[in-house]
Amino acid sequence: MSFWWTLNIILLAVILLFVGYELFVRIMVKRSAKMLTQEEFQAGMRKAQVIDVRERDEFNAKHILGARSFPYSMLKETKNSLRKDQPIYIYDFNKSVSARAANLLRKNGYTDLYILKGGIEEWQGKVKKKKID
Repeated sequence: MSFWWTLNIILLAVILLFVGYELFVRIMVKRSAKMLTQEEFQAGMRKAQVIDVRERDEFNAKHILGARSFPYSMLKETKNSLRKDQPIYIYDFNKSVSARAANLLRKNGYTDLYILKGGIEEWQGKVKKKKID
């Protein structure tokens, strides 16, 4: 095979992997949680448990005001401090880690799960930022 055929096959494989991953994330979200717009998220967050599933240093740098840090890497150990009788609003940078967190929580009996569409990167509401010295 020529170099160009090999390159095309590799590019096609990368594209198929990306599309497959996106499809997998969408299926996980659809099975585990409901996506919320910023407006819907803001409207309901006072009556919900808002959790940030990014790592703690990312949370400390900037997070939605009122959110609690539940890094996905530690969620298996910390999930029991979440209440099953209240909605859980989840966010990260976009939605992939949130989808995995919602899936984990659903498998452990949590049912009222919501994910912020666009994550913190698109959030227009109030945030708490770490002051730079």
